[in-house]
Amino acid sequence: MRKPGGWMQLPTDERILEILHTSGLVLSPAVIDKNIDKSREQINRRLSVLTAYGLVTRVERGYYEIAEDGIRYLAGELDASELEADDE
Repeated sequence: MRKPGGWMQLPTDERILEILHTSGLVLSPAVIDKNIDKSREQINRRLSVLTAYGLVTRVERGYYEIAEDGIRYLAGELDASELEADDE
């Protein structure tokens, strides 16, 4: 069972993580938008949060992939409420 953090926006955050994980690819917010039917602006905001908490990695400007902690979260092995945001 997944353990989301209070900072997470469900189901959007989980859908972003799932599309990144199932694709196994580096994706842009526009591609994620097309696959989960959310606006690119909303996807951009959520990717920033997911990156700050270490569930997603920014590969380069505008491209993201799921991080190891994101995979662990999806598998129910990580309690996201215990994560702290990196305030870069």
